[in-house]
Amino acid sequence: MVNKIKYLFRITLYLFILFFYQSAYAQDGTIYPLDAPKEPNAIPLGTGGVSNQPAEESWFKQWGDPMARNITRATLTPFFPKPGTANGTTVIVAPGGGFRWLSMGNEGWEVAEALAAKGITAFVLKYRLHPTPPGLTDFGDWMNRPRNTPPPTKDTTGNKPTTNNLLQTDLTNQLQDAEAAYAMIVKRAKEWGVDTTKIGMIGFSAGAGLTMHVTLNSKKIKLAFIGPIYGGMGPVEVPKNAPPMFCAIASDDFLFRGQFGVIDSWFKAGIPVEFHLYQNGGHGFGLGNPNRTSNKWFDSFIYWLEVNKLLIKK
Repeated sequence: MVNKIKYLFRITLYLFILFFYQSAYAQDGTIYPLDAPKEPNAIPLGTGGVSNQPAEESWFKQWGDPMARNITRATLTPFFPKPGTANGTTVIVAPGGGFRWLSMGNEGWEVAEALAAKGITAFVLKYRLHPTPPGLTDFGDWMNRPRNTPPPTKDTTGNKPTTNNLLQTDLTNQLQDAEAAYAMIVKRAKEWGVDTTKIGMIGFSAGAGLTMHVTLNSKKIKLAFIGPIYGGMGPVEVPKNAPPMFCAIASDDFLFRGQFGVIDSWFKAGIPVEFHLYQNGGHGFGLGNPNRTSNKWFDSFIYWLEVNKLLIKK
């Protein structure tokens, strides 16, 4: 009996150590292969493929989060509130990843679930991406390559704002995907319980860049509000019909670099803007990381929606 207890203790200790080791190992930033998860609710947007794409869509895991790359077919995945709790407010969620991969977990599905828990109908936009190396090792080498941080965006003309520094890339496909997603939501608004006057968009990092690009350039999308989270902070030319904006970033984020351009642009345009600059949080914190002041941004965002009467069911 004593030997059996010792054996069980050793097995338990071994499993604990193994779990701890794997958890720590998975959180070291290393890229691991991942089988593509099932996405039974994903709706194809039918916006076409990607030219010069060398590889099929594949998935990997980093920092414990599932991520997708070489996406050639855009989809929209709905997350609905529990029956009887929906308020009609709807959010398109755009994950980030430098337009080369998508952080589907912490910047997509988890955010959509949190929104749905507040009665908000959420749709995760899995948009098309620029190509990356087919092999995971080559992709990892490409990800870890030395690169210089670009300087803050400056106005060199003396009077005309420059382009936001996350938008210095061709976003034709991504804009088409966002417009197709919006059109589908409007078309099926009655079926999905969507109030078309309360459709907003929130994005993270590159997803924040896409949210801003949509706001500045789309003639087909009319957003009620936007929420670029840790996106580019350079100044932009704000359209007259631009929506109210909630913006959040941490001061230790490499994209911040002491810039307030996009906030200043919104303010000078006379459009409501709320800005949260957090002491810490780094980049890519999603809903939050342990012991970071940026962890409260989601609560602030929901409160901002409430104060602006965007969560009142009609």
